[in-house]
This record gives sequence, C-alpha cells and structure tokens, in this order.
Amino acid sequence: MQSATETAARTATRHNLRAVLARPAFRRLVAARWLSQAADGWFQAGLAGSIFFNPERAANPLEMTAAFAVLLVPYSALGPFVGVFLDRWNRRTSLAMANLARAVFVVPAAICVWFAQYNALFLVCALLVVALNRFFLAGVSAAQPHVVDAPRLVTANSFATTAGTVCYSGSLGVAGFTIQALGTQQHHYAAVSLVASAGYLVAALIMLASFRPTALGPVDSERPPVTVLRGLAMTVVGMVAGLRHLTRRPVAAAALLAQAGHRMLFGLLTLTTLLLYRNHYADGDAGASIVGLIPVAGAAAMGSLLAAVVTPPMVRRVGPVRWLVTVTAGVAVLVPLLGLPVLAALTVVGSFVVSLGAQTTKIITETTLQIEVDDDFRGRVFSVNDTGFNLFFVLGLLVGALVLPPSGVSAVALLGAGVGYGLVAAAYGVANRRIAQRPSATPTPEPVSTGG
Repeated sequence: MQSATETAARTATRHNLRAVLARPAFRRLVAARWLSQAADGWFQAGLAGSIFFNPERAANPLEMTAAFAVLLVPYSALGPFVGVFLDRWNRRTSLAMANLARAVFVVPAAICVWFAQYNALFLVCALLVVALNRFFLAGVSAAQPHVVDAPRLVTANSFATTAGTVCYSGSLGVAGFTIQALGTQQHHYAAVSLVASAGYLVAALIMLASFRPTALGPVDSERPPVTVLRGLAMTVVGMVAGLRHLTRRPVAAAALLAQAGHRMLFGLLTLTTLLLYRNHYADGDAGASIVGLIPVAGAAAMGSLLAAVVTPPMVRRVGPVRWLVTVTAGVAVLVPLLGLPVLAALTVVGSFVVSLGAQTTKIITETTLQIEVDDDFRGRVFSVNDTGFNLFFVLGLLVGALVLPPSGVSAVALLGAGVGYGLVAAAYGVANRRIAQRPSATPTPEPVSTGG
C-alpha cells in the first residue's frame, strides 16, 4: 500500500504539471525547444551516418574518435562561457537568431555531405550547428523562470528536459529508419541532414512570434556591469578558483573523480559498440548498422530513466556512497559477462547497464556538488564539471582508438573496462571512508533526481 506521504507527493506532482502546462508561454517555449531537439536528431543522424556508417568509407577507431573530438571538444570548451552572453543579450532575440543561424549552416554542411566533401567548410558548419545547440539549450533554461512560477520550476525543468530527450531520441530513430528505407548513399544522408534546417527555422519563428522582445529577460537591473571581454576573463579565473575550492571539499572532489572515471569508460564502450555495429554485427551493411543501434539507444534511455527513478529511494536507504559503489561494482561485473560473448542482444542489455551506472553517478555527483560546495563557488565548480563531462568522454574514445581493432571485438578492452569500473568503485568507497574518519567530516545528505 502507498503511504499518505507518497500519495500526497504524487498528487502534488500531477497538480504542478497541470499548472505548468496551463501556462501558454511555457508551452510555446518548450515547443521551440522540442522542435529544435528533434531537428538535432535529424542533423546528427545524417552526420553520423555519413561519417560512421558510410559504405564508401572505411570506418576505423581513430577516424571515429577524431570525428567525436572535433564536435565535442569545442562544444565542451564553449559551455562555461555561454552564460556571459546570455546574461547580457536579449534572450528572445538570441534564441531565435541561434536557430536561424543553425538553419542556414545546415545547408552548406548537407551540400558537402551530398558531394562527399568533408573539407574545412563542412567542419566549420557542423561545428557551428553543434556549438549553437549548447547556446540555445542554455538560453532556454535561463529563460524558463520568466514563464514558470518559482515553486514549479523543478516540475517544469524535469518535464521539459525529459520530453526534449524523447524528441531527440525519437527523431534520431525515425531518421535512422528513413536512411534504411532510402538507402545509404551520400545524397540520402544529406537529405536527412537537411530536414533539420526546417526544424530550426520553425523553432526560431516560434520564438519571434510568441514572445515580446523583453519577455524572456534579462531585465536591465540584472545585467552584469562588466564588459563581455571582462566577463570572459572572469569566467576563466572563476574556473581556476573552483578547482582550488575543490581541494578543500574532498567529498565533492571524490565524486567528480568518480564521474571522470565513469565518463572515460563510457567513451571506451561507446566506441566499442559503434565499431561492433559498423563492422561486425551488420557485416558492413551501413543501413542495418544504423537500425541495429536504435535498440541500443532505447536501452540506454531506459537505463537513464531507471536510474532517475531508483536512485533517490536507494540513497535514502543505503546512502549515496554505498549506492554509487554498489551500482559501479555491478557494472564492473556485468560489462565483461555481457560483452565477451559478442552477441547483439547482450550488447543491448549491456548498454542499459552502463547507462544505468552512468546516470546514477551523474545524479549523485551533481547533488553532492550542490550540497558540498559553497554557494559562492557553486557556479564555477559546475562549469568545471560541465566541461570535464565531455572531455573525459573524448579521452575514453581516444583510449579505445588506441586499443580497439576495427571490428570492435576485443576481450582485452572489455576486461579492462570491467577492471576500470571496479577500481572506480573501490577508490570512491575508500576515499569516502577516509574522509568520514576525519574529525571535521560531515555526512553528505541524500541526492534528488536530476534531469539527464
């Protein structure tokens, strides 16, 4: 039976969601967000297909890693500096212009894919489309308090983020099936990429038509008094100060290091999975490779969702450290067991397990930072966390590029990943045990579920 508290919590959540959805401004803002994220799915499906699953190109680990690095490293480096502009520029105009620019940049990128010209023009346009996505999503988050009451922001954020991820994943899947149906020729990849331009354009028009110029902030009284250049310099100085602050917050530092280990291993296993589907399971059939990865993406999404559901109650029962150690140790055992038979079905299950562990670590790490880090340093520490999140993923890809064969079949890599997860679990548990034995140590309260 449900307790009265659980029943009341569910009723409050439903009430808050109805109240949030009753706000026309919120509906228009998230409509633009979801349409933009759906367009991301189409663009990235065409991009990934043309680079990773092109039957006319030999896909090898180093080439795949280079493609990820080119797109993710600038994207990650840009992240901490986005707020400098969003806190100064008109957000409604900035968000509309960002998507209008993306609609434009998709076109030359798609033309380059059509003619298989992966040159400087293609690289610059692809980078701009991906980088402006970071700007757009950060801007939508910054604008959300202007369309939702403060007490309902958690509900609004959870709903917008989760549904946005569904839109992205769904469009990625539809685009994959479209490529399979049309065929894996260059012009089909280009056509799929070009669909994104229409999505970005409509999302931009929604922003322009639905909001007054000042409706999404920032208000004049909240604009920082320093110049943009000064703000950029202060961001760099602030990140250094955030790193120094972490040396005085060992619980937070241990969580960040655990997440870094998870991200590196996640990168290694991501490259393994891509190579398996590109060169082993589908035997070089690019269309079958793309379709085969759709269940993998779905299983990963389910793993993240389950982590968001079970982590809060399990942390209340056993504590954040013990739960993270338990989940990571479980991943350490299951990755080799599921991976070594080299069966597609077990790879799907493995993606669920790895995603469950990764999202559990993300939830606990972010909440630990929120609790352990002083408020004055919290933004700067989260900037460090945000940047490192993708950079350690790329580092894991690089490790994979050095050790994986083109087929992706490697017992050494899978056993190494299992050992790596085991070391992360052991190191995190030991570090927190030693921190707890210090006289000044204070326990970390339970985390709450955060968005993906």
